[in-house]
Amino acid sequence: MIAPGLQVLFCGINPGLYTAAVGHHFARPGNRFWRVLHEAGFTARLLSPFEESTLLDAGIGITNLVARATSAAAELTRPELENGARLLEHKVAALGPQVVAMLGMQAFRTAFGAWRASIGLQPEPMAGAQVWLLPNPSGLQAHYQMPELVALFGELRAAVRAN
Repeated sequence: MIAPGLQVLFCGINPGLYTAAVGHHFARPGNRFWRVLHEAGFTARLLSPFEESTLLDAGIGITNLVARATSAAAELTRPELENGARLLEHKVAALGPQVVAMLGMQAFRTAFGAWRASIGLQPEPMAGAQVWLLPNPSGLQAHYQMPELVALFGELRAAVRAN
Protein backbone atom coordinates (compact mmCIF):
# COMPACT_ATOMS: atom_id res chain seq x y z
CA MET A 1 0.00 0.00 0.00
CA ILE A 2 2.31 2.68 -1.32
CA ALA A 3 2.22 5.74 -3.52
CA PRO A 4 4.65 8.47 -4.61
CA GLY A 5 5.38 11.39 -2.28
CA LEU A 6 4.14 9.95 1.01
CA GLN A 7 4.87 11.72 4.28
CA VAL A 8 5.52 8.42 6.06
CA LEU A 9 6.07 4.92 4.73
CA PHE A 10 5.68 2.42 7.56
CA CYS A 11 7.68 -0.74 6.91
CA GLY A 12 6.79 -3.86 8.82
CA ILE A 13 9.05 -6.88 8.94
CA ASN A 14 6.82 -9.36 7.09
CA PRO A 15 3.19 -10.43 7.10
CA GLY A 16 2.05 -12.88 9.72
CA LEU A 17 -0.02 -15.85 8.62
CA TYR A 18 -3.34 -14.25 9.61
CA THR A 19 -2.46 -10.97 7.90
CA ALA A 20 -1.52 -12.84 4.73
CA ALA A 21 -4.75 -14.85 4.85
CA VAL A 22 -6.99 -11.77 5.06
CA GLY A 23 -4.80 -9.62 2.79
CA HIS A 24 -4.56 -6.52 4.98
CA HIS A 25 -1.57 -5.12 6.88
CA PHE A 26 -1.31 -5.60 10.66
CA ALA A 27 -4.62 -7.49 10.64
CA ARG A 28 -4.06 -9.96 13.47
CA PRO A 29 -6.43 -8.96 16.31
CA GLY A 30 -3.59 -8.69 18.86
CA ASN A 31 -1.54 -6.31 16.72
CA ARG A 32 -1.45 -2.81 18.19
CA PHE A 33 -0.46 -0.92 15.02
CA TRP A 34 -3.87 0.61 14.27
CA ARG A 35 -4.47 1.65 17.88
CA VAL A 36 -0.97 3.13 18.22
CA LEU A 37 -1.35 4.98 14.91
CA HIS A 38 -4.56 6.58 16.14
CA GLU A 39 -3.40 7.38 19.67
CA ALA A 40 -0.16 8.91 18.34
CA GLY A 41 -2.17 11.30 16.15
CA PHE A 42 -1.65 9.83 12.68
CA THR A 43 -5.38 9.13 12.23
CA ALA A 44 -8.44 11.02 13.44
CA ARG A 45 -10.15 7.79 14.48
CA LEU A 46 -9.24 4.18 15.08
CA LEU A 47 -9.12 2.43 11.71
CA SER A 48 -9.50 -1.26 11.08
CA PRO A 49 -7.01 -3.09 8.87
CA PHE A 50 -9.78 -3.34 6.29
CA GLU A 51 -9.71 0.48 5.97
CA GLU A 52 -5.97 0.64 5.32
CA SER A 53 -6.38 2.28 1.90
CA THR A 54 -7.70 5.45 3.58
CA LEU A 55 -4.17 6.03 4.91
CA LEU A 56 -2.94 6.94 1.43
CA ASP A 57 -5.17 10.04 1.48
CA ALA A 58 -3.37 11.08 4.69
CA GLY A 59 0.06 10.64 3.08
CA ILE A 60 0.77 7.37 4.88
CA GLY A 61 1.76 4.09 3.27
CA ILE A 62 2.57 0.59 4.45
CA THR A 63 4.97 -1.99 3.07
CA ASN A 64 6.98 -4.93 4.36
CA LEU A 65 10.67 -5.66 4.39
CA VAL A 66 10.03 -9.28 3.34
CA ALA A 67 6.93 -10.50 1.51
CA ARG A 68 7.00 -14.09 2.81
CA ALA A 69 4.39 -14.78 5.46
CA THR A 70 5.53 -16.56 8.62
CA SER A 71 4.08 -17.30 12.04
CA ALA A 72 6.96 -15.32 13.58
CA ALA A 73 9.50 -12.88 12.13
CA ALA A 74 12.28 -14.96 13.71
CA GLU A 75 11.68 -17.53 10.94
CA LEU A 76 13.14 -15.15 8.34
CA THR A 77 16.73 -15.70 7.27
CA ARG A 78 19.45 -13.10 7.22
CA PRO A 79 19.67 -13.25 3.38
CA GLU A 80 15.91 -12.67 3.14
CA LEU A 81 16.18 -9.59 5.36
CA GLU A 82 19.22 -8.25 3.50
CA ASN A 83 17.48 -8.74 0.15
CA GLY A 84 14.41 -7.01 1.57
CA ALA A 85 16.59 -4.04 2.55
CA ARG A 86 17.83 -3.69 -1.03
CA LEU A 87 14.29 -3.89 -2.42
CA LEU A 88 13.07 -1.33 0.12
CA GLU A 89 15.84 1.09 -0.83
CA HIS A 90 14.74 0.81 -4.48
CA LYS A 91 11.09 1.48 -3.51
CA VAL A 92 12.10 4.50 -1.48
CA ALA A 93 14.28 5.87 -4.30
CA ALA A 94 11.42 5.44 -6.78
CA LEU A 95 8.60 6.78 -4.58
CA GLY A 96 10.32 9.47 -2.50
CA PRO A 97 8.61 9.33 0.89
CA GLN A 98 9.76 11.94 3.41
CA VAL A 99 10.21 9.35 6.16
CA VAL A 100 10.60 5.57 6.28
CA ALA A 101 9.47 4.23 9.65
CA MET A 102 10.97 0.79 10.22
CA LEU A 103 8.98 -1.33 12.68
CA GLY A 104 11.25 -3.82 14.40
CA MET A 105 14.72 -3.23 15.78
CA GLN A 106 16.33 -6.65 15.33
CA ALA A 107 15.08 -7.05 11.77
CA PHE A 108 16.36 -3.56 10.92
CA ARG A 109 19.76 -4.25 12.45
CA THR A 110 20.10 -7.51 10.54
CA ALA A 111 18.73 -6.24 7.22
CA PHE A 112 20.89 -3.12 7.11
CA GLY A 113 23.91 -4.27 9.11
CA ALA A 114 23.23 -1.45 11.57
CA TRP A 115 24.15 -3.44 14.66
CA ARG A 116 24.14 -0.45 17.03
CA ALA A 117 20.90 1.11 15.81
CA SER A 118 18.53 2.24 18.52
CA ILE A 119 14.95 3.49 18.56
CA GLY A 120 14.34 6.89 16.95
CA LEU A 121 15.73 8.90 14.07
CA GLN A 122 18.65 7.14 12.37
CA PRO A 123 21.79 9.02 11.32
CA GLU A 124 21.81 7.66 7.76
CA PRO A 125 18.98 8.53 5.35
CA MET A 126 17.64 6.02 2.84
CA ALA A 127 17.54 7.34 -0.72
CA GLY A 128 16.91 10.87 0.60
CA ALA A 129 14.27 9.86 3.19
CA GLN A 130 14.73 10.13 6.93
CA VAL A 131 14.72 6.75 8.63
CA TRP A 132 13.01 6.23 11.98
CA LEU A 133 13.32 2.97 13.87
CA LEU A 134 10.31 2.10 15.99
CA PRO A 135 9.35 -0.99 17.97
CA ASN A 136 7.33 -3.67 16.28
CA PRO A 137 3.70 -3.12 17.38
CA SER A 138 2.93 -6.84 17.26
CA GLY A 139 1.17 -8.19 20.30
CA LEU A 140 4.01 -10.74 20.44
CA GLN A 141 6.42 -7.88 21.25
CA ALA A 142 5.75 -7.55 24.97
CA HIS A 143 8.78 -5.39 25.79
CA TYR A 144 7.02 -2.18 24.70
CA GLN A 145 3.66 -1.44 26.29
CA MET A 146 1.01 0.84 24.74
CA PRO A 147 1.97 4.10 26.50
CA GLU A 148 5.59 3.76 25.39
CA LEU A 149 4.61 2.77 21.84
CA VAL A 150 2.26 5.75 21.59
CA ALA A 151 4.97 8.09 22.88
CA LEU A 152 7.55 6.81 20.38
CA PHE A 153 5.16 6.94 17.42
CA GLY A 154 4.10 10.37 18.67
CA GLU A 155 7.69 11.60 18.42
CA LEU A 156 7.69 10.57 14.77
CA ARG A 157 4.33 12.27 14.22
CA ALA A 158 5.62 15.51 15.77
CA ALA A 159 8.73 15.41 13.56
CA VAL A 160 6.62 14.89 10.44
CA ARG A 161 4.36 17.81 11.37
CA ALA A 162 7.42 20.02 11.91
CA ASN A 163 8.67 19.41 8.35
